[in-house]
Amino acid sequence: MEKPVVLVVDDEEDLVELVRYNLEQSEYDVRTACSGLEAVQAVAEDPPDLIVLDLMMPGVDGLQVCNQIRASEKTQHIPILMLTAKGDERDVVQGLEAGADDYVTKPFSVQVLLARISALLRRSERSVPEQDEAIKVDRITLFPRKHEVRIDGKPVQLTAAEFRALHFLARRRGWVFTRQQIVEAVHGPDYVVTDRSVDVLMVGLRKRLGKASSYIETVRGVGYRMKG
Repeated sequence: MEKPVVLVVDDEEDLVELVRYNLEQSEYDVRTACSGLEAVQAVAEDPPDLIVLDLMMPGVDGLQVCNQIRASEKTQHIPILMLTAKGDERDVVQGLEAGADDYVTKPFSVQVLLARISALLRRSERSVPEQDEAIKVDRITLFPRKHEVRIDGKPVQLTAAEFRALHFLARRRGWVFTRQQIVEAVHGPDYVVTDRSVDVLMVGLRKRLGKASSYIETVRGVGYRMKG
């Protein structure tokens, strides 16, 4: 069985070696990049199964790397875990808005980092169902196995988190879900995130859906639903 491939991106050599050592001890195939530009090139040439990405790097920073990866159909599905010293809520929201799937702040626990990586990979595997039964909501069509969304037949690029949120709502049209229920569907249970971060995720999803965003309705004081 092939080992999951993790790309670690950080300009701090000591930190890269620490993360590399612990990942290799946990049976991961580890690759590294010391700059944002190097990371973008590495992902384009041979996409990994997951990316651990520093936010603050000279030149091309982590947010720019994240945006570029999410903009490519070939790489937009790859789980991204941001690992950074910037831990304010505003920074977390920026990271999630750029397309990150999880966010760990420095200094960090190696065991927590390993657990988050393992959880992201499990969710990534579960997000691909056995059969590709298209889900259609008027103009919007989802192809779960392909991780693909089309509006009026034209493809729309979504981040992994945005796709999972849309898929969750589309499968249960008319049902109202709280922000916590959406978080658990997108990130799994016991994932700590603020209500504002969930709203940022939904704002990003609506922006990408364009005029079709009207199918996602905000239920004041409760959460969100997909109109039936």
